[in-house]
Amino acid sequence: LEKKKYILIVIITLQSCEINQKSLEKIQFNKYDYSEAYQLIEYWLDAQKDYEKIPGLTAIITDKNETRWVGSYGLADGVNPMNVESTFSICSISKLFTSVALMQLVEDGKLNLEDRIQDVLPWFDINNDFDDAPNLTLKSILSHSSGLPRESNHPYWSWPDFPFPTKESVLNELKNQKMLYPPSQYYQYSNLGLSLLGFLVEEVSGQSFDDYVNKNILIPLEMSSTKTYMSSDEYGKVLSLGYSSLNRNVEREIVNFFNADGIAAAAGFTSNVLDLAKFARWQLNLLSSSEKNILLPETLKNMHEVHWDDDLSSVTRGLGFGVYNLDGGTWVGHGGSCPGYRSQLYVSSELGIAYIVMINSSGTNPSKYIRGMHRILNKVKLKKGEKINKFKEFEGKYISQPWVSETYVQSWGDDLALISLPSDEPYLSLYKHVGGDVFKKILSNNDLGQELEILRDEDNNVTGYKTHQNIYKKDLR
Repeated sequence: LEKKKYILIVIITLQSCEINQKSLEKIQFNKYDYSEAYQLIEYWLDAQKDYEKIPGLTAIITDKNETRWVGSYGLADGVNPMNVESTFSICSISKLFTSVALMQLVEDGKLNLEDRIQDVLPWFDINNDFDDAPNLTLKSILSHSSGLPRESNHPYWSWPDFPFPTKESVLNELKNQKMLYPPSQYYQYSNLGLSLLGFLVEEVSGQSFDDYVNKNILIPLEMSSTKTYMSSDEYGKVLSLGYSSLNRNVEREIVNFFNADGIAAAAGFTSNVLDLAKFARWQLNLLSSSEKNILLPETLKNMHEVHWDDDLSSVTRGLGFGVYNLDGGTWVGHGGSCPGYRSQLYVSSELGIAYIVMINSSGTNPSKYIRGMHRILNKVKLKKGEKINKFKEFEGKYISQPWVSETYVQSWGDDLALISLPSDEPYLSLYKHVGGDVFKKILSNNDLGQELEILRDEDNNVTGYKTHQNIYKKDLR
């Protein structure tokens, strides 16, 4: 029985490796032609922007060498078009830069991850009622397992004014706060914790947090559009306006300008997709290098590894980074959610690819757009040099009411692709050309299923399609 069990495990492992290898082979920008995938992504994101009433959105796909695709949709300020240089509050993605800064000081021997926070910040005086608890270390703060409260003792996420405290106010209120849990017991995301690490960077480096991050991270990476704060002079200009979640009138309101101030190390940065792509490329290149660049390769690898796996929430955290599972693969990155803005960064060293999405409104989820883009790219089988847009004549929007709002039809290599919209996850139904204006659905086992017939008028113009005896008219508006 044990021998059979061992053989079964080996077979499953080999199959898993084979599936993973196929996944690795699918996204190869030098081998496959992704132009049709980008066309589909562009249509899908633009449609979802309308269906979700998102003011504006930007997104980018990059490998370690260059940007492979970038797009922008909607409006930056209610009037002017969003563009790829538009900046956003990236909120908690700020924590990645704070974490990198801290790890630079660790590399320099000025700090140790096992240092107790009260030993390196003597003024740290939060109330701790947990006797004989593990040490509250820098490592536990980086992995959000410190037991610290989520926030400083101020109501800065409160509508409509978002009164963020100064550094002095954060420090003065520590004595009026207490530990939520013993260290290293539970996951508790903590903006307070990362803010303290920003103060620690100042204490140890002898520089302001802004100066240190600019000199040691942003300038070396040529991230010229990234700031450690929100600029009131740029708000509504290069810095896109932020909008609220949808209200009951299905409208979004402009969010009041704010600056994270004393919480800046946790949530204060602004950036755009072009700059965050540089940050992602730096990681992808460093991980395949043996030379130090901002950090040592082994330091970044350590930051990407799981250092806290929480049983209660199923959250996995590295050092500063979130660690995620996407379609069986391991990704690292971080999300950002500040008043009026949502953003997400995903990086896969295994696949050598990164995605970034930024949205200038609350009440939405940029992660679903990353998942959708990744799954669209994974469907590509068209090799470079092969003919694209074979069925461009049939492409467009078809009315699918009352079942869904629309069906988008597009060429997909030798096949025709259909997706129903709106859709948080764009599922592609593929149809094989069998002759003339007739296609048949490709089933999951590659057998052919129901027929789809393209319909035309007397002038040979495409007017719709018929499947299962039902007719779906092409939207010619």
